[in-house]
Amino acid sequence: MGRRPPVLEERLVEALQMVAPGTKLRDAIDNIVRAKTGALLVFADEKDIRPMISGGIDIDVELAPMILYELAKMDGAILLDSAGNHIIHANVQLMPDASIESQETGTRHRTAERVAKQIGALCISISAARDVVTIYIGEIRYIMEQIRVILDKANQALQTLEKFKSRLNQVSTSLAALEFEDAVTLYDVLSVLQRSEMVLVIGQEIERYIIELGDEGRLVELQLEELMVDVREDREAVLADYLPELTPEKLTQARLNLGSLRSEELLSLSRLSQILGYEPDTNTFEKHVSPRGYRMLRKIPRLSRLTIEALLARYGRLQEIIDAPMEDLADVEGMDFAKAKDVKESLSRLRELNLLERYG
Repeated sequence: MGRRPPVLEERLVEALQMVAPGTKLRDAIDNIVRAKTGALLVFADEKDIRPMISGGIDIDVELAPMILYELAKMDGAILLDSAGNHIIHANVQLMPDASIESQETGTRHRTAERVAKQIGALCISISAARDVVTIYIGEIRYIMEQIRVILDKANQALQTLEKFKSRLNQVSTSLAALEFEDAVTLYDVLSVLQRSEMVLVIGQEIERYIIELGDEGRLVELQLEELMVDVREDREAVLADYLPELTPEKLTQARLNLGSLRSEELLSLSRLSQILGYEPDTNTFEKHVSPRGYRMLRKIPRLSRLTIEALLARYGRLQEIIDAPMEDLADVEGMDFAKAKDVKESLSRLRELNLLERYG
């Protein structure tokens, strides 16, 4: 799996959305790259950037791709408002604090990096000699890749996701069958959580590609949505079923702890076991656990969350609900005889389906 992909900072996500394919800004950038003129674009409020400006032309016109492209033929920087809707100045010389550290060697890139660090503005430097577009925001430096490269990476990631999702479906079906047999071990639970988190990691990486692809990423987004259906909800239900002590705080903390695991930690069932609240030396293959029933009950149509909570408050465990007489189920708040019958029949169908899928 490699290293877990970093979570993009909100400012960088916004910047990638501004320059995504299909936007006016991206059209202008593509034209500048093809023309090999280079450009330095700065997105900032007038009051923040004014002390650095020397010379230039005051414009204040609405952003249009061809206007920006033509202005880029001049040597100086082009200043836009922070939202990127208006071009404020063109052909200006920027004089940021020279003492600000910069690893860049080119004048345009070095200026962009220092301006970004000094006032926290979004700066985009487009190389004239090479087809390289670099985004700077504060301390962030991000090199934009060509659309075909991102598409290739996204498609490869989708293929990987499909394989991981298939394995997740297998272990989830196995867990469901064992739940109806009341034969679940901690290992079975951790296997589902492990695979769920792996799927979510790959999904997160594809989401980043979709942001960069803009209009070009619609097909990728549709495929991702199909593969990710109910993954987060099922993981939440597994946690709710098997946390030794279930409280809203512990459920939230377990979810956050899982989401912060490094890739190599995801391979450690001992680490996953600790997140759930079990001792580090617990034998996961021999530790028998019983589900409360959240995961199975949420699969029953027209059964509200409040009714599920009422059922579990009364019975506490899935097996108790399965064994309960229909008349007793009908007495639970939010239930009646028709709903009780539906619950019984739905659980019976789910049992047959999962046992069939597991054992053939």
